[in-house]
Amino acid sequence: MRAERQEFNGAHGHKLAARLDAPDGAIRAYALFAHCFTCGKDVFAASRIAQALTDHGIAVLRFDFTGLGASEGDFANTNFSSNVADLIAAADYLRERYEAPKILIGHSLGGAATLAVAETVPEARAVVTIAAPSDPGHVTHMFSEHIDTITSDGEAQVQLAGRPFRIRKQFLEDVAESKLKTKIGAMRKALLVMHAPGDDTVGISNALDIFTAAKHPKSFISLDDADHLLTKREDAVYVARLIAAWSERYLRD
Repeated sequence: MRAERQEFNGAHGHKLAARLDAPDGAIRAYALFAHCFTCGKDVFAASRIAQALTDHGIAVLRFDFTGLGASEGDFANTNFSSNVADLIAAADYLRERYEAPKILIGHSLGGAATLAVAETVPEARAVVTIAAPSDPGHVTHMFSEHIDTITSDGEAQVQLAGRPFRIRKQFLEDVAESKLKTKIGAMRKALLVMHAPGDDTVGISNALDIFTAAKHPKSFISLDDADHLLTKREDAVYVARLIAAWSERYLRD
């Protein structure tokens, strides 16, 4: 496997830090990976899935959204719409520098963003969601006790995954307006929905909503006892192997 540090301009001009994991041999296809809310490109699930996919000839670009990880920008100024715009910029970067992504993969809120962006990447043939919410507004339950303060004061500092983040009112307004059902139904790409029935961060009902809204071809795979962040290495590798096997038929020319 070859790993290369990358950098490209996000939708609003900030430099976004990225990493491209590629197989040592021929590249069958490029995939674009969107990480979970407040995570980053180097979170366990993203790194392990990307590295495992290289064993199947798939190169994976993963990056830090604006204001996260090594990317420029202020997280407080971002929202779901800006994440979608950053994903479009990432797909454009792949298209211009290497080859447009044929596979789009999103984890948690990154999965919702991937569903929102899928139709804007015409070369993409397959879309994969992992533990994704069917409604971007679902993420607000992670800081529900601060919503009144955010609404009245315009912003609040909240603890997410043990780290402080500033959430502004514009974020709440943006996710409230972001609806995915119509976009999912109009996607016209192969869809794989992966979700653990015991996920206590994003409930399994979200997977049902996504699956029901999508047109065929679509598939669902239960991740059994995996946790939301796929912190066990064997779970992340299992997911990567399934993605590689499932997507193979959609990568044929």
